[in-house]
Amino acid sequence: MEEVDVDPTITIIPTSSHVKHLGFAWGPGDILVYETLYKPSGASGSSKTFVHEVRKDEDIYSPILRKLFNESHHIFVGLQTIREEIPSNKKKSQFVSISKNYRSVIRACIEELQQVAVNTKDSAVCTQYGNQVSILLAIELIWNLCEVLFIDAAGSLLLHLLDWVRLHKGEVDEKAAHMLQSESPAEHRDYWDVVVSYVLQGRLEEVRQLLAKQATLQPAAKNIFKLMDNLLSKMPFYNPGGAQTPTEFDVKWRHWHGEVDCCVQDNSFASNPHLEVICKILVGDEDTMLAHKELLGTWYHFLVTRLLYCHPTVKSTELHFYAQSCMTMFVDPRSVPEALDSILLAAFEFDIHQVIKDCSIALNNWWFVAHLTDLLDHCQLLQSHNLHFGSNLREFLLLEYASGLFTHHSLWQLAVDYFDHCQEFGRVYLELQMERIPLDTERKALKVLRICEQRQMSEQVRSICKIMAMRALRNNRLGSALSWSIRAKDAAFATLISERFLQDYCARGTFSDLDLIDNLGPAMLLSDRLTFLGKYREFHKLYGEKRLREAAKLLLSLMTAKIAPRSFWVTLLTDALPLLEYKEVIFTSEQTYELIFCLEQLTSTSSNTTTAAASSTDTPMQDEDLEAKVELLRFALARNLAMAIINEGTVEV
Repeated sequence: MEEVDVDPTITIIPTSSHVKHLGFAWGPGDILVYETLYKPSGASGSSKTFVHEVRKDEDIYSPILRKLFNESHHIFVGLQTIREEIPSNKKKSQFVSISKNYRSVIRACIEELQQVAVNTKDSAVCTQYGNQVSILLAIELIWNLCEVLFIDAAGSLLLHLLDWVRLHKGEVDEKAAHMLQSESPAEHRDYWDVVVSYVLQGRLEEVRQLLAKQATLQPAAKNIFKLMDNLLSKMPFYNPGGAQTPTEFDVKWRHWHGEVDCCVQDNSFASNPHLEVICKILVGDEDTMLAHKELLGTWYHFLVTRLLYCHPTVKSTELHFYAQSCMTMFVDPRSVPEALDSILLAAFEFDIHQVIKDCSIALNNWWFVAHLTDLLDHCQLLQSHNLHFGSNLREFLLLEYASGLFTHHSLWQLAVDYFDHCQEFGRVYLELQMERIPLDTERKALKVLRICEQRQMSEQVRSICKIMAMRALRNNRLGSALSWSIRAKDAAFATLISERFLQDYCARGTFSDLDLIDNLGPAMLLSDRLTFLGKYREFHKLYGEKRLREAAKLLLSLMTAKIAPRSFWVTLLTDALPLLEYKEVIFTSEQTYELIFCLEQLTSTSSNTTTAAASSTDTPMQDEDLEAKVELLRFALARNLAMAIINEGTVEV
């Protein structure tokens, strides 16, 4: 821990109680909390204080790790579709397959990270990817062990553990491949290390093949190599699913073990120290095994080797005893056990909840614990564990993981499915998170809106539409603003935007966004002003199509039904002028009288308006141009009325 001098007057803000575990954090969207030790200047002796430095986790933005999140999301969704009525044996095979799929995704990310780390020239990036590889390797190791002990708990426990060790102790295969490519593998400096490593992993067929190469170089020692080959070929392996009963295996194993022990007692391999070491390992000599710690590497490898050669019929209930003793024998008592050791030990003790708890603390990795817990819960291994605040452990971890995904600009879409499968609090969390998504673009807003609409989240739908409508209005995109306000069913805002459309028309003489206005349909009934806008546009269409009488009737109805705002009456009456002066009579006498009445209402309101009211939008008669327009209207109305009366009073013969 780094020791630094810091101003003692600095204010230390306590970290959240939720982020209480210090160390390397790797959950998407989580907070990394580092602990720095400092000594205030002037402090005496050993007086030291801790500064908690909080940083935003950047691993969620790693393109390689994003693949992990995306691929595991598909596996998670598939897991939720497994039906309860499926027979238990078939369901178990599906769970095992899903577990392997998760591990294959982890392995693919590990390999890609390793490749990038090798190719990069940036030391900081190389270190970062190296740390991520270390964490993913630990995750894969733990997951595989949980799969062996909890999910695929059938067949020979020891054979599963041997496969587990072989999979995660792959450096011996790399060493063997390098050795076999040499001119004389049997004389290679790593030859005996590879042979002993294979023995420690129980890979006896490979051992026999390698010893055959050595035997050809030492014809004089042919007999002892043949004796060793005979011992290796006879070693029995226990498989509960096979035809051999436990009693039969025990008899066979004891007989073989006795043969190996006799060879040790008789010093049959004294002439070849390497073969003698192999023989002692086969007989289960723990001191010999521990003498090769550098080949074993870990205490859990030592555990599996010890079980193979000393307790081949070990039961799951006995596993924790051997695990604890092997850890004690292998690890230096003066050293502090690492977090990984504690997690594996808890797994060997079949304490699932402790495994999850320790992983949450040591890794602070919501991805791992969330997906593993979800799988274990589907296997009905966590049914009895509920949390005090009402949600079970599975849901709590999924909620935390999904909440972290929402901090990413694209991964938030994955989180929706996780919330959907949290029955108790998922809906509440999703509603809160959807409201916090920054609506950077209209495309993103439509994505968010579609998700909310699919889940009948009406409040969030209205909120999103209002935000987008206001943003469009500020950018003077009236069509988009109107579209969003209609989608939000916000009558007040739709009225405001309709007013802006009408003002824009008055200023320019044409409508913008005609496609939208022409296709309002039933949406125009959202507000009176929007209805007027739609009908007024319909009047223009009728006029353009030379359906003049229909246009005249619609124009008059807009005024007499009080749908049109008073401020727009002058415009409507002005639109009536071409119809009034048309060569044919369009307005009937009755319609003309109604137009005259509207005009008189407008002029009387204007003449009685006070100075304060003169600025109102409902008092348009404010300049001389409008007075001239009124005089023109009166003349046209009088002329049309006369023509209409004559036309209506004339009887055709």
